[in-house]
Amino acid sequence: MQHFKGGEEMKAGKRNFALSFMLLLVLLFTSACSGSGTEKSGGTEGKVGKEEQTNTIPIKIGVLASQTGGLEAYGKQTLRGFELGLEYATDGTSEVAGRKIEFIVEDTETKPEVAVQKATKLLEEDEVDFLVGSSSSGDTLAVLPLAEEYEKIMIVEPAVADSITGSEFNEYIFRTARNSSQDAVAGAAAIAKKGVKIATLAPDYSFGRDGVSAFKEAAEKLGAEIIHEEYADPAATDFTSNIQKIIDQKPDYLFVVWAGANSPWNQIADMKVQEKGIKISTGAPDIAALATMEPLIGMEGFTVYYHDLPQNDINKWLVDEHKKAFNGELPDLFTPGGMTAAMAIVEALKKTEGDADAKKLIKTMEGMSFETPKGKMIFREEDHQALQALYAIKLEKKAGVNYPVPVLIRELSPEETAPPVRN
Repeated sequence: MQHFKGGEEMKAGKRNFALSFMLLLVLLFTSACSGSGTEKSGGTEGKVGKEEQTNTIPIKIGVLASQTGGLEAYGKQTLRGFELGLEYATDGTSEVAGRKIEFIVEDTETKPEVAVQKATKLLEEDEVDFLVGSSSSGDTLAVLPLAEEYEKIMIVEPAVADSITGSEFNEYIFRTARNSSQDAVAGAAAIAKKGVKIATLAPDYSFGRDGVSAFKEAAEKLGAEIIHEEYADPAATDFTSNIQKIIDQKPDYLFVVWAGANSPWNQIADMKVQEKGIKISTGAPDIAALATMEPLIGMEGFTVYYHDLPQNDINKWLVDEHKKAFNGELPDLFTPGGMTAAMAIVEALKKTEGDADAKKLIKTMEGMSFETPKGKMIFREEDHQALQALYAIKLEKKAGVNYPVPVLIRELSPEETAPPVRN
């Protein structure tokens, strides 16, 4: 019995060993399959999850504009253009590379200290990927250091002070707006030549002083002489003493650099400057300001934009869609600039496949060319200034239009208006 029992135990032990061995093999196989499956599944899920997470995070753009203050009209034009630019560039989806685009507008009130507060809020609280703005050069110059501090791309539109892409430049700044030197080259081309004596009138802040400095450089290269520079209070409404000083100098031309509703045109007419043999030249401004320039019909100068000057499909779309969206109103001086800023951002994000990393964007945007309502622009590598067309014009009376109309003399090419590199 004892022997029999031992035999049975041995047999049972062998059966148990065999079962245990088989169970071990099953467990090892199951574990291996499970481990392999988990690794594969986990890797795929991790990858998809990351892509899905990236795609669900919107691109945020903070737009700084003068919605109140002296340049309110310019802010309004820029914002309208920016919204239409996003619509055009994304085919109405407000999406690029699978990521939604949101934009947040803040009013700088045309005050540099407010611009800094609003930009800081956009960067810290809203965590925007881009800044766009502003209407005022003073506002913009105050904000530039924040773009560098927070390492975010800032598209400058429509501020024009040379110092923005000059002495105050940093690598995060790209400007779709033209600068004072580009205006100057266009303005000088219209009137400057050897033996011509020119006086200037401008507001006494960075926009005016940079504009005159750039114009003087361009005009003197063409042989003209700048015999007087007159700077007026930017908030002034009475320019009598400023204009009289210019009259006393007896220049051949008065070249005016101005921005804002408080323009000097009526007083220039009242003081009969042109009747005293002094020709007026300036950049043709927005439509509201053109309405005050009746006395300047026949003047030759330049303009940044007038809705029927650029002949291309994008500008045609802008004119048509602007009229539909805003009760028949035409796009104005700074509307295409707002559109261009939006188009530049979308074009850059297409190239980076939706990656808003500033360092990658800088590499992408330097030298980047892109289409706009004014034709092709290119961000110059050295200073990130957009090279672009401007327009030599003459102010003429046109039937059915209640303001002097800028009529094209010739388009000035991006190469022709390229400003000096000043950074």
